Amino acid sequence: MEMFVKEVKIPEGIEVSINGEVKVIGPKGEVKKKFELGDIKIEKVGNKLTISSQSEKRKVKAMVGTIAAHIRNMIEGVRKGYNYKLKVVYSHFPISVKVEGDKVLIQNFLGEKTPRIAKIVGKTQVKVEKDEITVSGIDLEEVGQTASNIELACRIRRRDRKIFQDGIWIVGRE
Repeated sequence: MEMFVKEVKIPEGIEVSINGEVKVIGPKGEVKKKFELGDIKIEKVGNKLTISSQSEKRKVKAMVGTIAAHIRNMIEGVRKGYNYKLKVVYSHFPISVKVEGDKVLIQNFLGEKTPRIAKIVGKTQVKVEKDEITVSGIDLEEVGQTASNIELACRIRRRDRKIFQDGIWIVGRE
C-alpha cells in the first residue's frame, strides 16, 4: 500500500505546533485550527510539515491537499496578513458606512430607513475611508467571510440589477 504525502515548508521565524489542533505563531500573531483528520496524519519533521494518509480513496487524498492548503494560508497569514479592498458604489442615494463593535452598519442604502448590518468575524479589522473599505487580519477565512458578509448585506432584491447597481463590492485582495 502506497502512502499519499503533501509537504509544507515552515519559513524562518514561524513556529508550528501540533497537538489536537494546528497552531501557527508568527510576527503578526497566532492562528489555531482544528481539522477532522480521520486516517490522515500531520507530523513535524525539522522545518517541514508532512500531511500523509495510507488511504487510496479520492476524498481522503483531496482532504490531504485541503489541509496542506489551509496550513499554507495560516503560515502566510501570520507572516504578512490578508487584506480585502471593497468599494462603495451608489448612483441613487449616498450610502454611509460605519463600524460599531463587531458589526458594519450600512445606512441609507437605496434610501432605506433601517441600516443594513454585516457581521465582522473573529479578530478581523475593518477600516472605512470615504468610499473605500479595507478588511484586514491574519486568518484568511475570517477576513474573506467578513468581506463577503459586507458584500452580501447590500444584495438587491426585487429591483432591476441593470438599473440599480448600488452596493459594496469586493475589488481586490492583497
